[in-house]
Amino acid sequence: MDVPGPVSRRTAAAAATMLLRTARVPYECWVLPTALLCIYGFFASLRPSEPFLTPYLLGPDKNLTERQVFNEIYPVWTYSYLLLLFPVFLATDYLRYKPVVLLQGLSLIVTWFMLLYAQGLLAVQFLEFFYGIATATEIAYYSYIYSVVDLSKYQKVTSYCRSATLVGFTVGSVLGQILVSVADWSLFSLNVISLTCVSVAFAVAWFLPMPQKSLFFHHVHPTCQGVNGIKEPTPDRLLVLKVLWDDFLMCYSSRPLLCWSVWWALSTCGYFQVVNYTQGLWEQVLPSRHAAIYNGGVEAVSTLLGAVAVFAVGYIKISWSTWGEMTLSLFSLLIAATVYVMDTAGNIWVCYASYVVFRIIYMLLITIATFQIAANLSMERYALVFGVNTFIALGLQTVLTLIVVDASGLGLEITTQFLIYAGYFALISVVFLANGAVTVMKKYRKQEDSDSSSQVTTS
Repeated sequence: MDVPGPVSRRTAAAAATMLLRTARVPYECWVLPTALLCIYGFFASLRPSEPFLTPYLLGPDKNLTERQVFNEIYPVWTYSYLLLLFPVFLATDYLRYKPVVLLQGLSLIVTWFMLLYAQGLLAVQFLEFFYGIATATEIAYYSYIYSVVDLSKYQKVTSYCRSATLVGFTVGSVLGQILVSVADWSLFSLNVISLTCVSVAFAVAWFLPMPQKSLFFHHVHPTCQGVNGIKEPTPDRLLVLKVLWDDFLMCYSSRPLLCWSVWWALSTCGYFQVVNYTQGLWEQVLPSRHAAIYNGGVEAVSTLLGAVAVFAVGYIKISWSTWGEMTLSLFSLLIAATVYVMDTAGNIWVCYASYVVFRIIYMLLITIATFQIAANLSMERYALVFGVNTFIALGLQTVLTLIVVDASGLGLEITTQFLIYAGYFALISVVFLANGAVTVMKKYRKQEDSDSSSQVTTS
């Protein structure tokens, strides 16, 4: 469950755009549903206890062992997220968004209620399953708004909805840190606040208007719309799946898109593993029972600096077709270095700083990858590619979790896990270095051949 909000939201938002072209309400009515959804997103993300989840589970409230938390509980989130991602994706379109938004709110309530009162290993594993439902259903939050606003408002409402979740997560992290460090509140009290906030979000979701159609299962061609409303055709489920498959084959036949997608999936897999278990590493370096911890502050700082890095991407001028793979190789190596330092430093402040740098680099690169993948795709194919990339990343993460983390596999210590994650990113760097070198050589050889041909023609 220990996944920072923006990570899972970024991947959910990428898949969510598959569900864009839905029914519109009149122009003057876009403000209310947008405001309601932003309020929902803010309170659903305002969870001050989340940066302190690992200390809470290891503390007197739950009294679980490190092996139970790291090797038997946290892996459940990975498995449930992967299992639910595709069916939830289809159900979101078929049910027309709002029911799935309500399901997310309910899942968050169940998760935090169980965090407060559930005891024992099995109960906390069920808690992780419900959090997997909440994570998978975030796609409904990011896609709902496009069903109730005019297409001309798309960019504006997208920024509002994403900003709401980012602000909610940051405020929650800062609030949690202040209450722990200054007011000396218990971690149990932070979970009470989190439960209250997600309950408010669930209540707000009931007031969202119900969309009339969706992109696939309830799609209506303009010629099918009547004067007084929409005549909904019978959805052709097989046709929907066939269209998805044909688009999948067409998209991944492009080598540049395939290259960026491979890095996207590989790096996201490693990123998920690092952020999932970072609190466990920090607990090893400096146990929360013996000293003050600043998990909330670190999460807030890394999120804000990552947002600055993402903003700066727009000002980077480089020929990505030539140097993109080399850039990915270099920064993947830097990520490997930060993870290695985090694992071996033995100083909590060095760990904190390494984690901040790690998140900044990843957020910078994933934004560049997003731009490169989306550059020549329609909205539908853009969403399909990111949905598939997310699914592959979760599949790889599941394999890595089964082998390295799960008690039924190797069940390695947290420090050994991070050493493996550092090696994993180093391997990504080597692969893209070799591939990038080949790309650059081909590019310059082609340019030399072109220059030679020009000279012959001139002669």
